[in-house]
Amino acid sequence: MTKLSLGTHPFLLGFEELERLVERTAKSGNEGYPPYNIEQTSQTTYRITLAVAGFAEADLSITVEDNQLVIRGRQSDDSEGRVFLHRGIAARQFQRSFVLAEGVDVGEAIMENGLLHVDLSRAVPESVVQTINIRKG
Repeated sequence: MTKLSLGTHPFLLGFEELERLVERTAKSGNEGYPPYNIEQTSQTTYRITLAVAGFAEADLSITVEDNQLVIRGRQSDDSEGRVFLHRGIAARQFQRSFVLAEGVDVGEAIMENGLLHVDLSRAVPESVVQTINIRKG
């Protein structure tokens, strides 16, 4: 029995790009930092929440690059002149990417109590019925 991939299944025409997106997402770094939640807040809206304690708004950047939401964080090292007896809070940078479907728009971003909320909305496509005429050959 031959295994069919998503992009080559005979009933899924034009979905080759979806297979590439799944592969790209699987290859993206999943080191687990920072932790995040994705919640559906209504039928057409979503919210991504990242735990970014210790980061200021100026340390974070949010961009959309080729249908991919990219959130980056870089803290400045302010430890010069300080003596740590224990250093358990690392000042580290991160990049977290989320692949967006066509029609998903990034709304506002809100920083609240060490959590970064990014709101997304999806446009509801109109139902289209098209009748194809058959001509004699």
